[in-house]
Amino acid sequence: MTANQIGYLSREELISEIRLRLADNMVDVELDREHYDIAINKAISIYRQLSSNSVEESIVFFNTESGVNDYVMPDEVQEVQRLYRRGIGSNGSGSNFDPFDVAFNNMYMLQAGSIGGLVVFDAFSQYKETISRIFGGEYNFIWNRNSHTLKVLRNIKNIEEVAVGVHNFVPESILLRDLYASPWLSDMSLSQSKLMLGEARGKYTTGLPGAGGAIILNGENLKNEAKVEIEELRIQIQNKEEGSAPLGFVIG
Repeated sequence: MTANQIGYLSREELISEIRLRLADNMVDVELDREHYDIAINKAISIYRQLSSNSVEESIVFFNTESGVNDYVMPDEVQEVQRLYRRGIGSNGSGSNFDPFDVAFNNMYMLQAGSIGGLVVFDAFSQYKETISRIFGGEYNFIWNRNSHTLKVLRNIKNIEEVAVGVHNFVPESILLRDLYASPWLSDMSLSQSKLMLGEARGKYTTGLPGAGGAIILNGENLKNEAKVEIEELRIQIQNKEEGSAPLGFVIG
């Protein structure tokens, strides 16, 4: 890692740093590549479980199918907020209305003082919103986070494109480059590696044979350090030190 670099370019770069911080190649009892992968996966899993900085808002599109109510979303989708439709009327059988297309094709809505103007456009928008509430312009749904299945509560008969407002996981490659997340992930990965390495070295209670006698390994010290560091890192997330947004004002 260069002096001016922020975060990590890849998982291999982070593993290389953890190896050096654990004094790899200096003692025979060390971790393998699989152990480092487990440590990083554990760190990312904890971060995504506790930090709001691990998710982002996004839009996913899918096409409805006649008679189909269950739709599988991508694995990175964690929460579904709302379904957005273009159609007016039950099951999309009414006329489609796109305000941008209408404003382009019917310029009288934008010609204030002559015919119509923005007042007409605003009135028509409110009319569309009212019609949407009365005639089922929006889909009600049930989101199953475990199976990533979106169940639309409607007898769908027409094919239409639906936009889904979702919260999805930030990709690992972006988290490793994030200004605030990357140091936290590095420290948590190191602590998880210490915990596993302490378990391995702790098996040799009498030490390893050496030229000057038995070599006592630091298994217990590594485990104790790891437990303290993991707890401190969890407190950092509670204090919003790893980049997550703090709570806003709460009224009531």
